[in-house]
Amino acid sequence: MLMTDFPIELSILDSVNEGLYVCDTDRRIVYWSKSAERITNWSPENVVGRKCMDNILSHVDKDGRSLCGEEFCPLYRCMVTDQASSAPVIVIGQTRTGERKPMAVYVAPLHDENGQVIGGIETFLDFSEPFADLERAKRIQTLSLDHNLPQDSRFSFSPFYLPYDMIGGDYFAIRQLDADHYGFLLADVMGHGVAAALYTMHLSSLWSRHYQLLRQPAEFAGILNGELCRVVHDESFATAVCGILNAAERSMRIVSAGGPPLLLVRADGRAEQVPAHGLPFGMIDNVDYDESDFTCAAGDSLLMFTDGAVEISSASGRMLGTEGLLGILRSQGYPEEQIVLKRLHEALLKYSSGVRLDDDMTLLEIRFP
Repeated sequence: MLMTDFPIELSILDSVNEGLYVCDTDRRIVYWSKSAERITNWSPENVVGRKCMDNILSHVDKDGRSLCGEEFCPLYRCMVTDQASSAPVIVIGQTRTGERKPMAVYVAPLHDENGQVIGGIETFLDFSEPFADLERAKRIQTLSLDHNLPQDSRFSFSPFYLPYDMIGGDYFAIRQLDADHYGFLLADVMGHGVAAALYTMHLSSLWSRHYQLLRQPAEFAGILNGELCRVVHDESFATAVCGILNAAERSMRIVSAGGPPLLLVRADGRAEQVPAHGLPFGMIDNVDYDESDFTCAAGDSLLMFTDGAVEISSASGRMLGTEGLLGILRSQGYPEEQIVLKRLHEALLKYSSGVRLDDDMTLLEIRFP
């Protein structure tokens, strides 16, 4: 396909300050702008006619994962979903000198006169300075997440965390209270990005001060709700689930603050949804929270997750939901096989109708051997 097949004016594109390139549906580059050359040092002669994954741009995401497969590539996603990106995607590209340069990327599909997708367009800006600041913020936020996971032969605790941006609005922690009891918290602050990440830092402080109260989960939830009400002032709130695990008895007492239901997958493969009811933290002060309790057995797995794992819409507008998430996990061999975050992420992207997932996503799994 020739560049002249696309309904765009080259003279206009060459005057745009952002780097810009166009590819066909096979992701073969058919146009490379002057600003793209300025930012990357790749000239049109170096790239036009080659596929973008042919060891040229070598795009990786914020976590260093290659984007040159199909589902993880934003440009590919925009063409198969026929959707433009609504927010920038952070991509690290390779310049002609081999330097890795962070870029803020937007993508959009291109159409012919009949409305058929015939290619995609990507614009990008040098994002090096903001990226360095976000990396520092990420290191700080990572320290606030309680990654000191307990080692106990009676159960295993595994987190799976995928922030929407470099920093996110999900928070999780688990802490041993005594020889048999463990307190835990999974919270999802409304929104994502810097503002949501700052609220997770406050959650981390509240967790450190009050986690011992999880011997009575309803009391802990009431304290956190009151503390957050004094901070957010109707600007934000957090859905959450918290509770206490008795490892000796494999029993759980939990409190929900508006989060999705928990999934209890039995050893024989049956799955039960553990209902979750309660107002999100930070909405109304002086709320009384109710506790739920249940018992697990050897071979059972308990899954907790934030909204980002289930509030995903297909092209037809159908929400994935808890049953859909379980179906994807089962198709990947769960619970006999361990969860692999990359495989799960790819499957969720295939289900979705967007260029990327729209929210932070965290899953916490407790397995009883």
